[in-house]
Amino acid sequence: MAEHVIIGAGSIGANVARLLVERGENVRIITRGGSGPEHPLIERVAADASDPSRLTELARGAQVIYHAANPPSYTLWERLLPPLQTAAIAAAKADGAVLALTGSMYAYGPQPGGRMNEHTPMAAVGHKGRLRKRLWEQALAAGIRTVDVRGSDYIGKDANGIYPLLIEPALDKGRTAWITGHLDLPHTFTVNTDMARALTTLASDERAWGRAWHVPSPPAITIRELARRYAVAAGRPPVRLMQMPRFVMRTAGLVVPIAREMAEMDYQWYAPFLMDATETARTFDLTATDLDTAVRAEVGDHTRV
Repeated sequence: MAEHVIIGAGSIGANVARLLVERGENVRIITRGGSGPEHPLIERVAADASDPSRLTELARGAQVIYHAANPPSYTLWERLLPPLQTAAIAAAKADGAVLALTGSMYAYGPQPGGRMNEHTPMAAVGHKGRLRKRLWEQALAAGIRTVDVRGSDYIGKDANGIYPLLIEPALDKGRTAWITGHLDLPHTFTVNTDMARALTTLASDERAWGRAWHVPSPPAITIRELARRYAVAAGRPPVRLMQMPRFVMRTAGLVVPIAREMAEMDYQWYAPFLMDATETARTFDLTATDLDTAVRAEVGDHTRV
C-alpha cells in the first residue's frame, strides 16, 4: 500500500517522490504513460487521474495525495484541470487523505506594486487565474483536509522554465534571446525542489491545512541578471537579450491561441512580480535554496544532456 500518491511526474511530482523515498516512504506515481523516477519504493502506474473511480481506487489507504499534474499547454487548462481537481477531491474524501495542491500566483491577478503575500486576495481578471481561484475554492468547499502551496516561475534542475526555453538555445547557438517581458524589473523565481519540500512539509502539518501558503524563494531578480548568472554557470559569454515589444504577442493572439493565452498573463513580466513567503518560512522553518546553487544545478543538468 502506498502512503503517498502523486498525480503527475513532471518537475514537481518527480521531486516530491524523491524527497519522500529519501525518508523511506512508499510512493505511487500516477501518469497517463506510467512515467516517473525509478526507485524500489516508487510504484509507477499508467492511469487516467481524471477518472474519479480509478483515482480513488489507486489512492486507497494513502495519507496524502499530491496533485502535481499540469497540462503542457495553456490552451488545455479549461478542459483538463477541472476533471483532475474533481477526481483528486473525490479520492481524498473517500479515504480521508490530505490533498496537497501545487498552486501558482495566477489567482491573484495584477497587484499594486506587484507584491503578493499569503493573505493577498484572489483578484484574477484573466480566465486562467479565475480558473485557479475556482479550483481552490472547490477544494476548500469539499470538506477535506487540503492545502494550496503556491510558487512563482520555476528554476532548478529539470525545471521547464526560462533557461531551457529561452536562454539555453541562445547560449548554445550564440544568438539573441528574444524575451517577452521587461528585462530590468524584479521577478521572483521559485526553485522547483523548494516547491517539493514545501509540499511535503505542509501536507503533514495540520497548521497548514485549509489555506494557501507561499514557497520560500530566493530574492527577486531581473531577467537580465538571471541570464547573466546562467551564462557564468555555463562558462559562456553573456547572451544578448532583446525585449520583444509587448504588442507583438497580443497581436499574434488574435489568430494564434497559445499567443493569446500567453498575452493574458504578460502583466507578470512587464511590472515587478514579488512573492513574499515570510509567514510560510517563519511558521514551518523553511528556507529558499541559494539562487546560484539552483542555477548551477540547472545548467549542469542541461550540459550533460
